[in-house]
This record gives sequence, C-alpha cells and structure tokens, in this order.
Amino acid sequence: MSEFEQLGWVTVGPENIDKEHICCAITDKKGETCVSSKKAWMKERFTDGLVFLRLNARGKAFIEYIPAENAWCPIEADGYLHINCFWVSGKFQGHGIAGQLLEKCIEDAKTKGKLGLTVIASEKKKPFLSDPGYLKRHGFLAADTASPYFVLYYLPFTENAPAPKFKECAKYGKVEEPGMVLYYTNQCPHTDKYAPFIGEVAKKRGAAFTLHKIETIKEAQNAPTPFPTYSFFYEGEFVTNEIFSEKKFLQFLESHGL
Repeated sequence: MSEFEQLGWVTVGPENIDKEHICCAITDKKGETCVSSKKAWMKERFTDGLVFLRLNARGKAFIEYIPAENAWCPIEADGYLHINCFWVSGKFQGHGIAGQLLEKCIEDAKTKGKLGLTVIASEKKKPFLSDPGYLKRHGFLAADTASPYFVLYYLPFTENAPAPKFKECAKYGKVEEPGMVLYYTNQCPHTDKYAPFIGEVAKKRGAAFTLHKIETIKEAQNAPTPFPTYSFFYEGEFVTNEIFSEKKFLQFLESHGL
C-alpha cells in the first residue's frame, strides 16, 4: 500500500461541505471566492444525487458524479451515473489513486442499480476534459460525438445496456448570436471569476460579447454545447471549452483584430 492509499477518502456532502476542501483542475491561490460559488452550486445538487469523493489530502485527486438524469449537460442517458469531473494530478499520479476513485464510482453505480457510467471527453486530450486514453484503457466506449471534438463515452455494465447520446441541440457547435458568446455555470469553481472578467475586457475593446450564465438544470440540459460549464463561441462557431485567462483572452482578441 502506497503512502497515499493509507490516507483514506473523504466524501463531501451537505454535512461537511462548509469545512471541507474541494479540489479543482485549475490552480488559483486567490480563488476562495470562486470556491464559494462552486460550493453553493454543490449544495443545491446534493438532493439530485451529487457525489464528490476525494483523497484525504490537499491536492487534485477526486471524482464528482451525479445521476445522468440530473447532469448539467445535454445528454440522454437515463439510468446511468454521469461523471462531471475526474482528476488526479501532481504527486498523486502513478500510485493507483485514479483507478481506486473510478472503482469506487463503479461500485456506487452498481449498488444504486445503474446501467453504467457516462463522461464527456474528446478524441484527443483537451484541457479540462478527462483523458480519453485513460477512459478507453478502462473499458469506456464512444457512444456519440458532437462538433467539433466532444465525445460522449460510456462504460456499460451489461452487453444490452442502451448507448447514451448527446441531445440534438448540442451536436453542431453553433449559436445564432453574433460576436463573442460565452455559456458557463458554477459547476467549475473558477468560471464565476473569469467569465464576467473577459466580458469586461471585451466591453472595453468595444467588441460584441454576450454572456449566458446557466442557472438551472433545464437550461443546462438544453444548452447549445455538450459542455455548458464553459463554452466560448465566436461568430456563431464553437471555439473552446478552456477557461480564458486574461493573457489568453487578449491574445484571442488580437488574433481576430479586436
């Protein structure tokens, strides 16, 4: 048993969320306000079946999942558990932690009588999405695709389990609004900081910018993107799900003459 395996696990729930640390794929030492927005989002999801399980240590080693019927993304996957975020990095890599987290999720899903697991990733590794290579090595199959690079993976527990799919509204990577358009939710602890910020930067440049903060499960499940957590469009076309820092956003503006 490795030194990390001996640390045990923490399930963050309504009884301990105010005092417990929650992990994130983003490193931001000044992100306490952002963390509070994520925790507020989580508090409202626990009654929907949200589970947040992490290694009992400060760092990035966690899995977050919810019944797919209540997932904040436009998928049709009744009977599955949907993985919102699955992340192990830094010193925790290479010690079997990811495998243990996934196995605990699988055990929970089977206990609850689920058909399997779903997760949104890509064909090739993209920022803020689970590693597709890892998913495939652990038996996940591609169920559906959405433009330009999203893949809905699933791990069925039986051979006859129906394949999930993206909703039609999210398959094409397009919106009708002109200029820059950003959809986001508080499912990520840093969107509440960076989304309004780039809107202000665009405004100062006199560039057209529309911000859509998704506040309800209905809005999320009917979004024009498979990844409502953060999806940026320009002139009707999907650009990225990667959260823009100030530097990267300025680079985008300059590259488009804005």
